[in-house]
Amino acid sequence: MLDPQARALIDLMIERRVPPVHTLTPAEARRLYRERRTFTQPEPPPLPVVRELTMPGPGGPLPLRLFRPPADKAVAGALPPLLVYFHGGGWTIGDIDTHDVLCRQLAVEAGCAVLSVDYRLAPEHPFPAAVDDCIAATRWARSQAAALGIDAQRIAVGGDSAGGNLAAVVALAERDAGAAIAAQLLIYPATDMRAVAPSHQANAQGYLLTADSIAYYRGNYTPEAAMWNDWRASPLLAKDRARLPPALVLTAGFDPLRDEGRQYADALSAAGNRVQYVCFERQVHGFITMGRIIDEAFSAVDLAGAVLRRSLRGG
Repeated sequence: MLDPQARALIDLMIERRVPPVHTLTPAEARRLYRERRTFTQPEPPPLPVVRELTMPGPGGPLPLRLFRPPADKAVAGALPPLLVYFHGGGWTIGDIDTHDVLCRQLAVEAGCAVLSVDYRLAPEHPFPAAVDDCIAATRWARSQAAALGIDAQRIAVGGDSAGGNLAAVVALAERDAGAAIAAQLLIYPATDMRAVAPSHQANAQGYLLTADSIAYYRGNYTPEAAMWNDWRASPLLAKDRARLPPALVLTAGFDPLRDEGRQYADALSAAGNRVQYVCFERQVHGFITMGRIIDEAFSAVDLAGAVLRRSLRGG
């Protein structure tokens, strides 16, 4: 059964004739996403430090936002661990403002610093621009650990949807580069650009993220089908998934991406990695940022924070 709160949101969007994302230009889609977030997101929790930063990225200056947890919530250690976070939005929409509340919540619940990355968006900057930016941001954070006041030995990566895809890819890339990542948080991640998992058909219409919107986002980010088989676009297709950081994979039952998230969790487990997988069976894609109207969003944030906190303890 679909969560009645999620059903109420879907019905309201139909009643108000909110245009489907695939009917909009990227600029229009970004504007509407920014505007609508205030109707579904909870109030931002206060934090002692929120800093606007910029780093030299592969395509030019890359904006970042650093969040520090309250002292009474921080994980033990001389310096706090760091979660490098990549926002969702189909590699086309979203930014550090649309995910500001979620990053604040994770800083509080996980007791770690959070660095939100404003990576380049498609179609202006197609694959692999976002990948390059996210890898660069993670490496920059490690190199600037002293200036940022974080523990370089306890850096995790995370993201939702497209951001979950990017977090999985960064974990793979950092392993190959010999750099340790402490944990990965993958929230309803896109892991296979071919979109062949059964849930793509079962949940193709009627649950916010549709087959049409997936095709729109995929066309913006990976305009050539040959790109879909690149592990940097489809981490499920990576040949080697061993020696990866502990992972928490969260999915939603009424989400086209549900099964490929489960497939990635299973693949990580089969390769000998520590993995926790939880499906919020009654939820839709995107629910974790909708705490103003969907109660289970807080449950998901609490779970993500608790698992991250355990993974980042020590050192």
